Amino acid sequence: MEIPQPPPGKLIFVHRDAAGVACVIINRPESLNSMTRQMMLDLANAFKALAADDSVRVVILSGSGRSFCSGVDLTAAEEVFKGDVKDVETDPVHQMEQCKKPIIGAINGFAVTAGFEIALACDILVASKDAKFIDTHAKFGIFPSWGLSQKLSRTIGPSRAREVSLTATPVTAEQARQWGLVNHVVEQQDELLNKAYQVAEAMIKNNQDLVLKYKAVINDGLRLDLGHALALEKERAHDYYSKMTEEQFKQMQEFIAGRNSKKHKSRL
Repeated sequence: MEIPQPPPGKLIFVHRDAAGVACVIINRPESLNSMTRQMMLDLANAFKALAADDSVRVVILSGSGRSFCSGVDLTAAEEVFKGDVKDVETDPVHQMEQCKKPIIGAINGFAVTAGFEIALACDILVASKDAKFIDTHAKFGIFPSWGLSQKLSRTIGPSRAREVSLTATPVTAEQARQWGLVNHVVEQQDELLNKAYQVAEAMIKNNQDLVLKYKAVINDGLRLDLGHALALEKERAHDYYSKMTEEQFKQMQEFIAGRNSKKHKSRL
């Protein structure tokens, strides 16, 4: 995937391509992409704008240089932490969670504390071999407020999450893949965006309406126990099919018939 070089001073850079993929780059490499208060606001606004942009079908989030995001810029800690952590309008993680489009995190180098939380807000993670996920909340006396204390245990299990968070032990890319935190690991950092783009292209080939609805029912179901989640799926399936027109059913059948005929031809 080729994206333009972010202009100097553009700390949150957004590039949209003609295929419907938007790439968001955290662009403060000289500080390992540590986040200032303004960067948090800009990242939140970027995801709000992408969520409302009908030309965007998938979002890729990555960082410049040798780090994804090393967390909050602690030289401005008071400005960051004394703000209203319940203000969802300026909360980038909340805005990512509200975005209906699939978000692919391309994790290069360090994803530390707030950077770890931003990674956990992605739907799919691709990591370079040298990526490391580190939770330093307990180490530096910072209380988590972007979901790490709750999401990590639901992803890798409570015992592993306790050890990762309470000891501040780094998790390598390969360990994260084995634990189910990361989907794909690539050998070289320059392969990272290409792999993320391959995943995005696979999504774009599918029915866009159902991609959005499928993401929503998976993510909403994760907040429920299995019984209520299954009931949610039934309810949304009923709503989906009841709104389909005769023409839409016909198009579905034609699409399936076309795919099957291509498969038969490929076997000859």
